[in-house]
Formats: sequence, C-alpha cells, structure tokens
Amino acid sequence: MAVKEDKSSYSNDCNFIKKNNYIDLGDRGRYCTKNKLNELTGKEWIKFTKSWFILRPIRRSNDVISHPAKFPESLAERFIRFFTKEGEIVLDPMAGTGTVNYICEKLGRIGYSIELEEKYYDIGKNRSYQNFYLGDCRNIEKFNIPKVDYILTSPPYWDSLKRNHIRQIKRKDKGFDTEYSLKQKNFENIENYDEFINQLVDYYKLLKNWLKKRKYITIIVNNIYKNGKLYPLAFELACKLGKYYALKDEQVWCQDDKRLVALGINNAYVGNRHHTYCLIFRNE
Repeated sequence: MAVKEDKSSYSNDCNFIKKNNYIDLGDRGRYCTKNKLNELTGKEWIKFTKSWFILRPIRRSNDVISHPAKFPESLAERFIRFFTKEGEIVLDPMAGTGTVNYICEKLGRIGYSIELEEKYYDIGKNRSYQNFYLGDCRNIEKFNIPKVDYILTSPPYWDSLKRNHIRQIKRKDKGFDTEYSLKQKNFENIENYDEFINQLVDYYKLLKNWLKKRKYITIIVNNIYKNGKLYPLAFELACKLGKYYALKDEQVWCQDDKRLVALGINNAYVGNRHHTYCLIFRNE
C-alpha cells in the first residue's frame, strides 16, 4: 500500500510525524517522502540489501502445484515491493501460473504477463484479473504491453527438469507435470547448452525496449548440475547480460528448508544445491 500523507488525520496505530521530508511509521522506521524507488522505510531498505536471505514458502496451493518450477509468492512480493511503487507496471514474460500478476494485484501494482502454455495460462487467468497474454514471449511486440517500471522473471534452467532425479520421480508418481512444455518454442527444449544461453541472452536484450531507463530487471536463476558437471548458467547470464545492462548485484536465496539427499556418498562429491541466485540489473 502506498505511503500517503493524510492532512486531516493520521493512523491511530502509528505515530506519524512529518519532519524534514520524513514520516515516522513506528516499528517500520522512517519513510522518506523523496524516495524515488519504492515505499519502504530506510530500515526496510537496508534490510533488503543484505546479499543473502532465507524464505520458507508455504506449501503451494492445489491450483498451481501442477507447474513444475513455480517461484513462490513471497519471493515475488519481496522484489516487487522493493523495486516499485503503487500504481507502477511490472512485467513477467515467462509467467507460468501468473505469480507476478497475482502479487501485483495484491500490492496495487499493474501486472503484465506472457505464458506459452495454455494450461498454465488458464490457471494464471483465474488467479488475477490483470493483463495476461497467451503466446510466445519472443513475439512480445504482438502484445499490448507498454514501457514497464520493473521486470521480474525466471527462465527455464535449460533442460534440468527433463532428468529423472528424485524430485521429478515423486512428482510423476503424484500425476504432476515434470516438464514445462513439449513445444520447440520453449527455451527448455533447446538441446545445446551454448545455443540455449545465447538465445536467452538475445531475448533479455530485446526486453530493454520495454523497460524504462534506469529501471530494474531481476532474473531468478541457478546453475545446473548435469552428468557430473556444473553448468554455470547464473554466472554466464550475469557476465553476458552485463554487456547490455548494468549488473548491480546478486542476491542469494538460501533454501534451508530443503532436505539433504545422499548424492554421490562414498564415491564422489555431488553438492546439495540449496540456494538460488537473484540477478539484479539496471537499464542504463
């Protein structure tokens, strides 16, 4: 909710005091009325900038659990609150079940989303009444999307969902999806890793045309372990996209609620990957 000054009366719950461009919001801290980016207090701003954070998302609801790799509402809310104000426009071009639109509606932002798969598009449309388009995100010019204030998105982690690991076996047993799509248009179906990452970079370059100047894009992504080798997807995206956007930071989402699995024990080192990278760029 936007921080607004009511000249007639202030909330009984907080001792609002406007002094030298600051509003006292009680336990939240002091809000600067000259804040250009968001509606957070200085206390909340500083807390966000810590380079790692822990989220323990609640169990996914039945309407979205079929999606094989949905990022949690709490993660979307964390970034949307920091990088936007009420009434600003947020884009997710790889929307899945529409989490970004759902959170935008909750926070008073204007969400725009694109999803390739009709199944997930239908779920997303039922979750939010905001602007949701069915189609290929690489044809973004075909959709009625204005310049946006923020982009929050997560690409497929190459073909990592196609492997028959423990999590995928459990999902298959429950009748849930274990892949995004069989369509060749989906990035996950690009067989060659170098071709996959090059096409992904080209697409994110294209999005510069829809992101306002000096506004931010956050990409939720991870490196990939496959056939005994780590593919540095997050690191390569940071390096390659840094030629077109200003790379401002990486935040690490520490997933300490995941169970440890005996990987390679008594044989060879295989890491339990319990973190995700959140790459933050600005359109300079």
